[in-house]
Amino acid sequence: MPLYMTQFSYTPEAWKALVKKPEDRSTVFAEQATKLGGRLQALYYSMGEYDGLVIFEAPDQQTAAAIVFTVISPGHIKSARTTALMTVEEAMEAMHKASSDAYPAPKLWSPVPS
Repeated sequence: MPLYMTQFSYTPEAWKALVKKPEDRSTVFAEQATKLGGRLQALYYSMGEYDGLVIFEAPDQQTAAAIVFTVISPGHIKSARTTALMTVEEAMEAMHKASSDAYPAPKLWSPVPS
């Protein structure tokens, strides 16, 4: 099944609630993903632009979007960014399919010498 990564940030109100009463949000995400045909692989919290990320499987983009929409719809997430992931094998297959001369660059463009 395809893999997706969603980075998320909580609202200040969500953080206030979690600090007051900590809870394992991975179980909540896993339940929602499973109901919609997906599967949670991991949830990590982070410091930086986003508060955390989830890596999950979904059979297709529509299911992945439905999982994310369901999770953010209560309003406790202030921002979310989802990225489709590829395994090394999938990326290498794409590289083999790609051809550097298949799509010509504009006529006036030339690569900058390194």
